[in-house]
Amino acid sequence: MATNNHYLRGIQNRSKRKFHVDWILSIILLLALFLYGWQIWKAGSANAFYTAAIKSMTESFKNFWYGSFDPAGYITVDKPPVALWFMAISAKIFGLHGWSIVLPSVLFGVGSVYLIYQLVTPFFGKNAGRLSALAMTITPIVVADSRTNNMDATLVFFLLLAVWLLVRSISKHNVWLLIVSFSLIGIAFNVKMLQAFMILPAMYLFYWLAANESWKSKITKLVFATVGLAVFTLAYPVSVDLTPASQRPYVGGSETNSELELAFGYNGTERLLGQTTGTGGTFGGGMNAKSQKKSTGGPGGGKMPTAMKQNGKTPTGKTSKNGGQKMPTGGPGGQAGKKGGPGKMGAGGGGGAFNIGTIGPLRLFQSALGPQISWLLPFAIIGLIGGLVYYRDRRKRWLHLSTEQKHLVLWASWLVPVAGFFSVASFFHPYYTIMLAPPIAALFGIGMVALSRMLRDNSRTNWRFYLLPLAILTTAGLQAWYVSSDYPWLTWVILIVAVIATILLMIFPRNTAGQTLLGLATVSILAAPAWWSLTPTLAAESAMIPTAGPSLLESNGAGGGGMGMGNSSVNKKLLSYLEKHQGNAKYLFATSDSTTAAPYIIKTGKAVMAMGGFNGTDPAISLSQFKKLVKTGQLKYFYYSGRSGNTKIINWIKKHATKVKTSLYQDSTQSQAGMFGQPGAASTGKKSAKAGTPTTGSKGQRPTGKRSVPTGKPSAKKGTAPGSRPTTTKKAASTKANSAKATKKQPTAQPSMGGGMGGQSSVLYDLSTIYK
Repeated sequence: MATNNHYLRGIQNRSKRKFHVDWILSIILLLALFLYGWQIWKAGSANAFYTAAIKSMTESFKNFWYGSFDPAGYITVDKPPVALWFMAISAKIFGLHGWSIVLPSVLFGVGSVYLIYQLVTPFFGKNAGRLSALAMTITPIVVADSRTNNMDATLVFFLLLAVWLLVRSISKHNVWLLIVSFSLIGIAFNVKMLQAFMILPAMYLFYWLAANESWKSKITKLVFATVGLAVFTLAYPVSVDLTPASQRPYVGGSETNSELELAFGYNGTERLLGQTTGTGGTFGGGMNAKSQKKSTGGPGGGKMPTAMKQNGKTPTGKTSKNGGQKMPTGGPGGQAGKKGGPGKMGAGGGGGAFNIGTIGPLRLFQSALGPQISWLLPFAIIGLIGGLVYYRDRRKRWLHLSTEQKHLVLWASWLVPVAGFFSVASFFHPYYTIMLAPPIAALFGIGMVALSRMLRDNSRTNWRFYLLPLAILTTAGLQAWYVSSDYPWLTWVILIVAVIATILLMIFPRNTAGQTLLGLATVSILAAPAWWSLTPTLAAESAMIPTAGPSLLESNGAGGGGMGMGNSSVNKKLLSYLEKHQGNAKYLFATSDSTTAAPYIIKTGKAVMAMGGFNGTDPAISLSQFKKLVKTGQLKYFYYSGRSGNTKIINWIKKHATKVKTSLYQDSTQSQAGMFGQPGAASTGKKSAKAGTPTTGSKGQRPTGKRSVPTGKPSAKKGTAPGSRPTTTKKAASTKANSAKATKKQPTAQPSMGGGMGGQSSVLYDLSTIYK
């Protein structure tokens, strides 16, 4: 009887251990769900480019398989479709809504937080795992990415899942888990191509160091794993490339209608060296100090993409430091800032989507990228050093790595190469830096535990004692600089609390007061990134170019760029005219680029030809092919929105087609859409309105955010060269006084950048008259 009772108690104990719930982790996961998911029902069309594709993918399996942008299967988006598959399935189940297309990203974001905990806790303890999960949760760019239908949250989840399976394969000596782990990287490649391969060096190195096997066994197993990687990497792109071009959509973003060329070109080397395709000219987002002096064009000193020019100006109508017009500071990716403060545009870009700072080893700490990803980076670096020291097995030589040190090497070998890429790359968007969030979060959590133990265990004469104070003060100093532009008072709060808590912690390192002070010091360096991460949630942001920061709140949430499911940027009068006259034509109309076409696809579900893909410059169709579509009646209308496109086709249309009377399709009451699908009239910030800054009106003026320069043509002295720097502080009053006058002189509205709102620069051509 006693034996049976002992057996039953053992079963019960195992059952309790099996179903044990870490309530602190549960709270962190709920926090992540709130930050990533709250108000996603206001997501609108989020990234309208991908939303249009999701709409098209729900129409047929062919569109689903290829990731077709339009229902007719003319062209694909410029990425593989794996991430979009999840979103299309969600839209098929729940219907096409803003929340349904964003839902997979929310779930993948929460899943990534859980995987961080599972990767850290078994080797460094629950406190390290919890802190790592919390740091991942409140990384601003993680929140912003997880609230959109972009692909980055999905990518990070698959990368973390692959690493988790890698760790399990080593502990279980299971070759199949190893193969699945590397195969998942192949699947991740088909989420966002070569970006997924950035962690492969970490995986190979970690397996070699951590697997307790002979070197021959390691090589054999890694060969099998690499085969799995190659198969899952190449299966999809090779199958697409082997399919006759006439039986599938054109591969958007590529120059040769090839998925492999897309991977290694547009989404590969051009990210490192600068974009030369798909933009109408070389486009390098970052600059070094030397190239800054020579910069006269677009971001990075490259040629401004023609798809972004509007009568010699960028789409916003704001004056730029880079010889043209200023990109939005309150819109996607940009944070307005005081002169000289961290909110100021970095020298390497035009702000927002293209402001990626100056190329160099400290790029990630600069104001362009830092407020999105680097709040805890100094602590992570010092924590890595402290962890390697603390977890050393003192019974053995320095060359022998303990289990904990091997895991630290895993995170370090993820962090260093990826940080190196972002430090030298010429073209990427700030939200890509989510790739750095997992290693920073893990090293922060591990470092906090290791450094606090070294403070407790060592005397004041030992250098290890000072690592934690150094990490706290360095991190607090960087954060104080980041917040100084938006909240000067918070700068001093962060510094004062961190300094006082650190000093007292050094005085009382080992008693109960020391634990309280450690908690206070931790809060002092988590408060600012937590607030930044909360801003996308409060602003209900779901943007084409995700970002986080107070500027989202100042623009009443419109800075995110989400728009209502194709309604806010659809010219209803134009749409009504086209639907009435479409007849049996295959396409509702054709236009140069996807940005103009997307809202109409979302709104109607009808085929709209984005002739040149996302930027309008893909060589997806020849003049002869276009003529054939017109001659056979498959295409009756072409809408010229002012964006760049196939010059030969556009010139042929202008020469032979008939212009439709503007009164039949132009709606003067409709506002123009912004560059990234952002509603023009809705995004004026509160401070701008109070200051009397003109809002969007019939003359095509753009809304402004915090501290922005008044819109309209900048005043300049006679003889000033086009594209030169505008009048600054000394002439600010004159510029403001003349802004209304400049508005009246402006003869036409700016060309529409998102949906063609019917401005005077936009023209509808009737193609059906050409062959009559």
